[in-house]
Amino acid sequence: MQNERCGEHPVMQGHDSPPDRPATDAAALRGSNQSGMRAHNERLVLSLVRQHGALAKSDIARMTGLSAQTMSVIMRALERDGLLQRGEPVRGKIGQPSVPMSLQPAGAFFLGLKIGRRSADLVLVDFLGQVRGTHRRTYRYPTPGAVVAFVAEALPGLTALLSPAHRDRISGMGVAMPFQLWNWVQALGAPQAEMDAWRYHDMQTELAAATGLPVYVQNDATSACGAELVFGQGDRPKDFLYFYFGTFIGGGLVLNSQLYLGRTGNAAGVGPMPVTGPDGKMRRLLDTSSLSVLADMMEAAAESSDHLWERPDHWLVSDGVLSAWLDIAAEGLASAILSAATLLELEAVLIDGWMPIAVRAEVTRRTSEALSRLDMSGITPPQVREGTVGAQARSLGAAAIPLSQRYLIDQNAAARSA
Repeated sequence: MQNERCGEHPVMQGHDSPPDRPATDAAALRGSNQSGMRAHNERLVLSLVRQHGALAKSDIARMTGLSAQTMSVIMRALERDGLLQRGEPVRGKIGQPSVPMSLQPAGAFFLGLKIGRRSADLVLVDFLGQVRGTHRRTYRYPTPGAVVAFVAEALPGLTALLSPAHRDRISGMGVAMPFQLWNWVQALGAPQAEMDAWRYHDMQTELAAATGLPVYVQNDATSACGAELVFGQGDRPKDFLYFYFGTFIGGGLVLNSQLYLGRTGNAAGVGPMPVTGPDGKMRRLLDTSSLSVLADMMEAAAESSDHLWERPDHWLVSDGVLSAWLDIAAEGLASAILSAATLLELEAVLIDGWMPIAVRAEVTRRTSEALSRLDMSGITPPQVREGTVGAQARSLGAAAIPLSQRYLIDQNAAARSA
């Protein structure tokens, strides 16, 4: 699952925003009072507010070590640029009241395109990650031409949801797509000639030309993991392995609060991991714990599986078929988690996917039980938890790519400021 992220940074139009250049010490904990580090300091502030919620100037100064004067300049600039908004003053016993500052939802907007094996989704999200609009198209198999045509048709309707001033604040498009789509011909039942078009197609360049925006391409399951990291709810572990149930299961890895991409962007591509199948023989995780396996079981039981690819919130699956698949999927996941835990000290494993919330809860529960039955001698078992983003994690993760590129620092720095 390929990472083809562009080296170009998105350019914000329509307001006076700071230049977007990489910080020279993006992983540093403390801020810098040098004027040349303004971009880094502003990203640091935005990252902390995103992580902790509304913060007063004094809180951020304490976290970063920046002077009160420098912090005042930064906060005024971010408020002027429409990225932060003031809350109600909080009065203490002594001194001036503190004013909490939070992210302005309309401060920036981002497009996220998920290219799946059965469907494509295009979403428009605001600065908080809230979905402002979405378009979806299903197909038997994806082709580059069909995906570009879908974006061209859907984009005007999405941008029309925003005022003209807010349209100028769309900062970029992220694309989440599987690695080497041309290698999935047999599984998709697609013509080799049509799928081979992906081998040589520069989706990044074509979509950038069609939209006029910077475009970033990333592995789809890695993007879903990125959505959990950027938009996830509650306390997020610093080290976790992430599984996403799609047509084929995929994954992502977070180490020290940083999304780990690997040399080619395909780190934690968990699908090919060898696991023990229900017959005791070794097979790939994707052959036990994918939605395609559930679809095959449904078809074998004379149940139509077509709706699985259309709606994640309501499945029409008989209890017997669903329970049998949940057991197979959970056993496969437990085996994969054991293998991963022998190499990495994982705090937690998060499970999400294109499925109803109740099914996600059940597969998480059964996976935890299956893991407890394995021999974990010498290994500290990670917590098995549900993900918090849900079925749209891939498209939201795609939108999180340009957001991170422009407005966030290395997540390690924000994590160490906690």
